[in-house]
Amino acid sequence: MGQTITEKIFSEHAGREVKAGEIVRVDIDMIIGNDITTPISIRAFEESGAEKLAKPDSFCIVMDHYIPAKDIASANQAKISRNFAYKHDLKYFFDEKDMGIEHALLPEKGLVIPGDVIIGADSHTCTHGALGAFATGMGSTDLAFGMITGGNWFKVPETIKVELRGKPAKHIYGKDIILELIRMIGVDGALYKALEFTGDTIPYLSMDDRFSICNMAIEAGAKSGIIAVDEVTKAYLEERRVANKGLRSEPKIHYSDESAAYCQVITIDVSRLSPVVAYPFLPSNGKPIEQAVADDLKIDQVMIGSCTNGRIEDLRIAAKIMKGKRVARHTRMIVTPATQKILMQAQHEGLIDILIEAGAVVSNPTCGACLGGYMGILGDGERCVATTNRNFVGRMGARTSEIYLANSAVAAASAIAGKIVDPREV
Repeated sequence: MGQTITEKIFSEHAGREVKAGEIVRVDIDMIIGNDITTPISIRAFEESGAEKLAKPDSFCIVMDHYIPAKDIASANQAKISRNFAYKHDLKYFFDEKDMGIEHALLPEKGLVIPGDVIIGADSHTCTHGALGAFATGMGSTDLAFGMITGGNWFKVPETIKVELRGKPAKHIYGKDIILELIRMIGVDGALYKALEFTGDTIPYLSMDDRFSICNMAIEAGAKSGIIAVDEVTKAYLEERRVANKGLRSEPKIHYSDESAAYCQVITIDVSRLSPVVAYPFLPSNGKPIEQAVADDLKIDQVMIGSCTNGRIEDLRIAAKIMKGKRVARHTRMIVTPATQKILMQAQHEGLIDILIEAGAVVSNPTCGACLGGYMGILGDGERCVATTNRNFVGRMGARTSEIYLANSAVAAASAIAGKIVDPREV
């Protein structure tokens, strides 16, 4: 019996062949913390008596949730991470001088490499599987164990194979594909499983689409999402190599064997998809855009951004739709580029001018609006279309507010109309 990509990555790290279900101790290639979760890890690290990081160049802190600080509490929280980073002279510490949402910033910096084992104290760490790595979220004390020892224990997950068939039609993106999958299997349909995305649709998907897909694997309960390296991936890595004068390490590329064992196979005909909108209050509550249009859903706010859909393609999609138009009078719009580099690229391409002239507010890179931390908080009974990853009760503010998850084209077109509309009809 052959192996899946995930089994091969763990086998390479364990130094022997492993299969799904085995519990293994392996070295970690990159540990990721942020300004919310890292202070807890730091406290556990220090209480253990540890004085040095086991692998300093495999530990990264990204300040992205409440930065710039929104209040005294968040400022003091950030100070803990800053002091630790300075004390240990961290090579990979990203603060206000080089901002970005962690799951967009690290791939951009060439710090995520195919074949890596990556953990982060953030559930959307699974984003990095788009580059053929095993990446998963863990608790802050698990991070501390990795900081102290350089490794951690894992149960090698079984894999669900998701076969994507057909060419995506106009305004169908990675976001629609993952929302459709979650609609099909539910928020617990892939508990402690790896979701491996394959099929003849993959070559049509940009890296931005792939990041969106793997980002939301956790919303189906998955341990990880992963897509095998292909020519699109290699081109992206080469761009990172040139831009950053090298990658953190050389890729170790794995592919699933034809005889690999999967616990389930799911097929999605992407060519027949309509844009998908996830209604409150679960990402699994997906409905075709036609249903949302029929429901005549007036909206108060639109948010384009987050680690799911705050990349350059999202801004290009939105700007193309909004050029020469205006956000509806009763609707407000927030655009959050996922990194400073994306923001500068959008400025260079004139996208920011288009969005601001249309009536949008453009912010610094931050997770603030997505998790209801600050900026863009929803009031009682307000309704928002967001390109983010979660629409739980109270996620972005008042418990009586509603969040509708959608792709960037739906969000932009809806901002103009003041209600959810089909971008294919704009």
